[in-house]
Amino acid sequence: MSTAQGARARARTEITAAIKDEARRQLAAEGAAKLSLRAVARALGMVSSALYRYFPSRDELLTALIVDAYDSLGAAAETAEKQVHDAGPLHRWTTVCEAVRAWAMTHPHEYALLYGTPVPGYTAPQTTVQAASRVGLLLIAIARDAHRDGTLSAPALPADLHPEATRMAADLAPDLPPEAVAALVAAWAQLFGLIGFEVFGQFHGVVEHREPFFRQAALRLAQGVGLAC
Repeated sequence: MSTAQGARARARTEITAAIKDEARRQLAAEGAAKLSLRAVARALGMVSSALYRYFPSRDELLTALIVDAYDSLGAAAETAEKQVHDAGPLHRWTTVCEAVRAWAMTHPHEYALLYGTPVPGYTAPQTTVQAASRVGLLLIAIARDAHRDGTLSAPALPADLHPEATRMAADLAPDLPPEAVAALVAAWAQLFGLIGFEVFGQFHGVVEHREPFFRQAALRLAQGVGLAC
């Protein structure tokens, strides 16, 4: 790469980062539904036509922000798990859950972009799936290790749920018992529901000591999956 090409690449990277930073500021101030390319361009002193060379539409900018947020969340969870990787599955699970909660408390507007009210007119493309899966895959990996070690006690399921559990297992973790996969999907949904209640204020006046409350709830989720140690 020539010096001029390298300079252009660096400039493009810096401008792209500035656009996304300004968009995040607008998310915090106005919410995702009001995100506007023209407003972002105006705040950066750019003409709209120049910004369109980086993000041709609002939806492409939203997608970039969503992928960045999912990757940031996933990295936080993975970093926390690495620090306790040699511990038992129960401790690894609760560590991941607490890392997800800590990220959400620090990035409430990005959390709202991921798990809040859907943005009118926007449908997330397939390109967001890999980043969105990072936390779920990490929880599956913890359950998989417990299953390999013989310490996973998958809960029983009613007969009418077995076909759906079998389908989910085939899609998500064919090496795990369908009962465990169904419990993992439920625990994943409940984890983000718990965090969403806190981020969006539904616990106000109900739960005051939230850290120990969350820690106990995360422990119960792990036990519901069948992690016992």
